[in-house]
Amino acid sequence: MPEQNQKRTPAEVWREMERGNERFVAGTPRHPRQDVERRTELAGYQAPSTALFGCSDSRLAAEIIFDKGLGDLFVVRNAGQVISDSVIGSLEYAVAVLKVRLIVVLGHDECGAVRAAIDSRQPDPAPLPTHIAGLVARIHPAVDRCLLATGGTDVGSLDAMDVGREHLRDTVGELLAASELISEAVAAGTLAVVGANYRLAEGRVEPDAVVGQI
Repeated sequence: MPEQNQKRTPAEVWREMERGNERFVAGTPRHPRQDVERRTELAGYQAPSTALFGCSDSRLAAEIIFDKGLGDLFVVRNAGQVISDSVIGSLEYAVAVLKVRLIVVLGHDECGAVRAAIDSRQPDPAPLPTHIAGLVARIHPAVDRCLLATGGTDVGSLDAMDVGREHLRDTVGELLAASELISEAVAAGTLAVVGANYRLAEGRVEPDAVVGQI
């Protein structure tokens, strides 16, 4: 019953996500909608309110850090949250068919893909397997801009969190540029996109790049 999402605003959905994360940070999660009844209820349909595109890092378990349950989130993940055709197609499905009101793009500190992108910009870097190298290359523009901004030449001295934040903003921008369907939904006010960083130690999600009304 995706139509039920049309009664909610992106701002309302984001506030629910924030409240769930606050419970997780405080150590008081409710673990909602994870029982047998919920599982049975969802056997014939799904109506998530939010699509989440995040890094595949094992510490970014979306339903846990936002204190959500079965059927609440439509989750797409890959290492370093790098945009691809399959990612865009999945998120367009969430918007066009499931009628989600919010897309959260979630990065985090201590990201292995970001670190690999920085290291691979060092002189004489160790070679990476082909597919990993292709993925890491998508983060190079963020590395290069951060290096330029510092006016430095020592790639190794870059703050990985700064690079990760820059890459997160790139990801949000690339998603909107690549998908007319998603950008039109944002323009119509039926969807918002929030780029956020997850702090591993604190468990806190911090919004960084927001497109739309939340």
